[in-house]
Amino acid sequence: MSQMFDKEGNVMPVTKVQAGPCAVTQIKNQETDGYVAVQLGFGQKKNLSKALKGHLKNLGDFRYLREFRVRAIHELPLQRGDVITLENFNAGDKITITGVSKGKGFQGVVRRHGFHGHPASHGHKDQERMPGSIGSKRTGSVAKGKRMAGHMGNEQTTVKNLEIIKIDLENNTLYLKGAVPGRRGSLVEIIGEGEIKISDKQLATSDKENKNAEDTENTLTSADNTDNETNIPEEKAETKTE
Repeated sequence: MSQMFDKEGNVMPVTKVQAGPCAVTQIKNQETDGYVAVQLGFGQKKNLSKALKGHLKNLGDFRYLREFRVRAIHELPLQRGDVITLENFNAGDKITITGVSKGKGFQGVVRRHGFHGHPASHGHKDQERMPGSIGSKRTGSVAKGKRMAGHMGNEQTTVKNLEIIKIDLENNTLYLKGAVPGRRGSLVEIIGEGEIKISDKQLATSDKENKNAEDTENTLTSADNTDNETNIPEEKAETKTE
């Protein structure tokens, strides 16, 4: 998180989020996959498995792959290799972000549910942060959903109506007003309204792939030249004497 100042000089808490570019890695349809969805790739990763390298051929080494279901594929003008960037957003838009919240481990009722606890005097020794009674003998077992101590955090969380303060197209960065669920470096889903715009940018393949492609092209060219320049033995002219 960081902070910015508005035109009136008021400080605003902002969160910098790297958003994109995301590439369309696969389009699933009802006939072959049983459902309609669009798969997007984001981030960079080294040492992909051979299966993923074959799946992402000529697209790049993506770290994250996520699917988004759609009603009909013809409603989206998307093809494999299309790039989606921050051109789909504008400053001032309200968006929704979904992520996994930070894990807090096992916590008591005071921190997990905000209980006030007991007074620190008048016979409440060692009971300041205790949950107190959890039911009566008449009802029997503890009622389902009772607020008690337990695991806190590490669950899907959605924050709505986050305002976009600034867009940095060069660095693919969004400046959002407020906090975003999850730890630093975690993956979040950004949802906005409007039609999807396809960027004119081309996917940048890795230098290794480019070098291998150039080496292959040079090898093929030299092989073609060698075939053309193969020395064919000339037939010796025979002289007949009458």
